[in-house]
Parts: sequence; structure tokens; C-alpha cells
Amino acid sequence: YWTTMERHFDKDLQALKDNLVRMGSLVENALTRSLDSIRAGDHPAAAAVIDGDHEVNSLEIRIDDQIIDLLALNQPVASDLRLILAAQKINNDLERIGDHAVNLAESSLVLKTEGLEGSFKLVLSMSESVRRMVRQALDGFIHADPSLGRAVLNQDDMIDDLNRKVFADVIATMKSSPAVIDAGVELIRVSRNMERVADLATNIAEEVIFIAHAKIVKHGAG
Repeated sequence: YWTTMERHFDKDLQALKDNLVRMGSLVENALTRSLDSIRAGDHPAAAAVIDGDHEVNSLEIRIDDQIIDLLALNQPVASDLRLILAAQKINNDLERIGDHAVNLAESSLVLKTEGLEGSFKLVLSMSESVRRMVRQALDGFIHADPSLGRAVLNQDDMIDDLNRKVFADVIATMKSSPAVIDAGVELIRVSRNMERVADLATNIAEEVIFIAHAKIVKHGAG
């Protein structure tokens, strides 16, 4: 009886992991398309991100239901319990990255960069780093590789610095050239959304380390 139960549990746990990987792939794809739209004004890509958001939201709910079933119907051992609890947080973080991807897609439809070229260059550099952080956090989860998680944590401060720099740059430009105020506000919004994505990638990286080492790592706490 127990081996049947265990086999059932292992199958359900694998199904949860598979769905989480699928969720990661959907969200990463949405983020990539949003960032491409910001870089190159690819409006069809932005529209596809906005249209596809419901798929991310319904998958998040399905994963949550799987997690509740796994916890309610089983008594998982410590390592499996860690994975299930981490999966719950990662699921939530991925859904929020999906929301920020939609925000970025919406911004890309109205973004104007004339007169803000310097700040825009910083934003593009930020977008590359953010994309890499999300990729590494997801790879860390897929391959159970905490070293990838640590690599993400090491990049978070750099994104915060870039975000502050964009803000300061845009404000300075607005003061000397009021014509760019609307565009400047939108660029600050883009930068802030990217910074939030980096924070969420960092959260996922912390969970990857927690799964591997049973150690709670809060960024800055070692």
C-alpha cells in the first residue's frame, strides 16, 4: 500500500515540477518579448505578451491547487516538503514577473526615447542583466544548482544601482528639457519594472538555495 502511495506522490511531485518549469518558460518568454519590444519597438510582440497573460494566471492557479493537494494528501519528508514550499513561493514570484512583463509591454507601446538617449542606453543594459538573472534563476531550479542561485544574488545590487542612475539621469534631463517629461516618466516606469523583475529573480534564486541546502538565504544576510 505504501509503495503505491509513494509512487503516486512521486508522480504528483514530478507533475508539479513540470508545471513550474512550464510556468517559468511562459514567463521568461513574455519577459523576452517585452524587452525586445522596448529595444526595437516590436509592437506585435508586446501585444502578444498582453494577450497571453491569462495563460500565466490560470497556470499559477493550477500549480497552487497541485501544491495544496500534495500537502493535504501526503506527509512529505523534509526534502520534498522544502521543494513543495519553495515551489509555492516560486510560482507566486513567476506570476508577478509575468505581471511586470505586461507592464513593460504596455510601456513599450508608448515609449519615446528622443532626448533621453543616455538614459535609454542604461535601460537597455539593465534589460540584458535582468534577462540573464531570470534565466539563471530558472536554470538553477531546473538543474537543482545552487551556484546559479548565488550568481543571481551577486547581480541584484548592480540592478539597483542602474535603476537609481536611470532615475537621476531622467530627472536631470526633465529639468533642462521639459518637453521630455512624459517620455521620461515612462522610462522611469520601465526601469522600475525591470528592477522589480530582478528582485523577483533574486527571490527565486533564494528558494533554489533553500531547496538545495535547507538554508534560508535572505539577500544581504550571507
